Amino acid sequence: MTASRSDSMGGGGRVTGGHITNVLVANRGEIARRVFATCRRMGLGTVAVYSEADAAAPHVAEADAAVLLPGNTPGETYLRGELIIDAALATGADAIHPGYGFLSENADFARAVLAAGLVWIGPPVEAIEQMGSKVASKKMMDAAGVPVLAELDPAEVTEAQLPVLIKASAGGGGRGMRVVRSLGELEPQIEAARREAQSAFGDPTVFCERYLETGRHIEVQVMADTHGTIWAVGERECSIQRRHQKVIEEAPSPLVERTDGMRARLFEAARLAAGAIGYTGAGTVEFLADERGDFFFLEMNTRLQVEHPVTECTTGLDLVRLQLEVASGDALPTEPPAMHGHSIEVRLYAEDPAHDWQPQSGTVHRIDIPLVATEFDLLDRPGVRLDTGVVDGSIVGVHYDPMLAKVISYAETRSEAARLLATALHRAKIHGLVTNRDLLVRVLRHPAFLAGDTDTAFFDTHGLDTLAAPLVSAADEALSIVAAALADAAANRTAARVGGGLPSGWRNLPSQSTHKLFESRTSGTHDVGYRYTRGVVSVDGYDGLELVEAATDRVVLAVPGERGPVRRHFAVARYGELVCVDSPLGPVSVRRLPRFSDPADQVATGSLLAPMPGSVIRLGAEVGSRVEQGQPILWLEAMKMEHTIAAPAAGVLSAVNVTVGQQVDVGAVLAVVDPAEGNETQESK
Repeated sequence: MTASRSDSMGGGGRVTGGHITNVLVANRGEIARRVFATCRRMGLGTVAVYSEADAAAPHVAEADAAVLLPGNTPGETYLRGELIIDAALATGADAIHPGYGFLSENADFARAVLAAGLVWIGPPVEAIEQMGSKVASKKMMDAAGVPVLAELDPAEVTEAQLPVLIKASAGGGGRGMRVVRSLGELEPQIEAARREAQSAFGDPTVFCERYLETGRHIEVQVMADTHGTIWAVGERECSIQRRHQKVIEEAPSPLVERTDGMRARLFEAARLAAGAIGYTGAGTVEFLADERGDFFFLEMNTRLQVEHPVTECTTGLDLVRLQLEVASGDALPTEPPAMHGHSIEVRLYAEDPAHDWQPQSGTVHRIDIPLVATEFDLLDRPGVRLDTGVVDGSIVGVHYDPMLAKVISYAETRSEAARLLATALHRAKIHGLVTNRDLLVRVLRHPAFLAGDTDTAFFDTHGLDTLAAPLVSAADEALSIVAAALADAAANRTAARVGGGLPSGWRNLPSQSTHKLFESRTSGTHDVGYRYTRGVVSVDGYDGLELVEAATDRVVLAVPGERGPVRRHFAVARYGELVCVDSPLGPVSVRRLPRFSDPADQVATGSLLAPMPGSVIRLGAEVGSRVEQGQPILWLEAMKMEHTIAAPAAGVLSAVNVTVGQQVDVGAVLAVVDPAEGNETQESK
């Protein structure tokens, strides 16, 4: 535990006159850094808590004091309210900000914070309790005159009510959510949802409601003080989602903008909801709307939302500052500021949308977003804001959500905001992990998105395979890999102790090319052959290509064309066998392959490999049993979500190499299925 700043303040830190002086954030990553940023601007002290896995995380280094929560999993660390309160008392903090997720909507934790004599930067405990159960909250909102979708008892769901959505009662973020389209799936999906809810929130309670295949997810930011003022601070649209978790959010909503009278009705419903429970502080009332502008209450999040920056950018308000001021007893002005301009936020995840959104883990070698005007602060002119929990060298583990950053644009018009954000992402240098960056750019540039046609079925409507395709074309990827090979050659020359001044790839027999092999995730193996003849490089298959410049980290090529050569600049970075090439053509990441493969590295046909690090939570079949293609063999838990590992083909399960509870690394051979054809051949002999 590092020394607290309150030590140098004479052991202060207790609340004096209701004002806060030192804030502990009971969270991690991006939201902890976000709250710390406002605290610094207000002259307040800061305290971090961290798990063992987060010891080197940026939020730990930025705080005035930091306290270790022993362990790694949320249940061992960020969900241990008593340890967090002890950390606050030990460091002289006088207030606790919960962030979002973890204990942010846990009434028992809020009550314990208050009982310890600390300021709770959140709503009253009673409001958390009333909204904490999504089942009870809907009944309360219905009584208050807010339109709702009726809750369904899982035991009484009929065929006519399908499809239904299973939801966790104690939290959001897509955890514990399942869409069920047949009665036979209902019970197993409820059990899976309960396990996820227990892991993420410490509460396995789930419920069902009618699932609307398409709709608009609209939410209203509310802010209320202890003096009776309730603000509706603009709406946000968060319709583009994956697995019921938001991916792109914006303010204002395109649907609300073009629907007469909808904003006034939304704001009135949100104020009714907040007033019905005596709410204070920042909160969000979420609705599901149709294209006609009718809407239904989904839930109220009694905390700050992940997507709060788009409201900040369109109102000029620092919502964290307002949280701190309201918690100190300050009064809000009578009316909130009007909205202006347009803001769009994307959540940059370490995940692979093209392969069932598989979360990724490992080292973030580099994250560099161009056009960024500010971090964790307001934008008052067109530009990009970055809120991130990682920096160069950060490790993304398996215990927490794989979000790397929130990238937010602001401009006077929606089209400019989308263009700014797409350009920043396209040109970003994100090295080390597969991310959803290409998907985000394609969505931001999609005609349907630009037209404001953004319902919750966006990925299904427009094809996830198309939206998740690489930004770079096949031809431009190949050219980028040529640049990688020539930069590698330059690096070899630089590192050579003897003959470093000689051209790379020099041969006594000039007809022989030097070959370098690279593997792309999307296009397979690339064999780049090149040779130097009297100082001029020739690349196999690229007649007329001219090498203008080649350094270890930069290559300039003159590419022949119908109207003459065009110069292309490529930035090249290497991290072991990983090679990352960035250019205006699009980002490319490949792995340098050895010239000769090791037979020991070969994997048997039918092997089920771990797509990510995680923990084995269930086994679905026994060794020796016959399995069908697509049949679940085992389940992994990673980043608070369950992932099914299925048989790649019909056959016999010949090996299971793991047990329940075992931690596995990415690429580990979990099980082996001998294909049916091979077994039949063997049996017939």
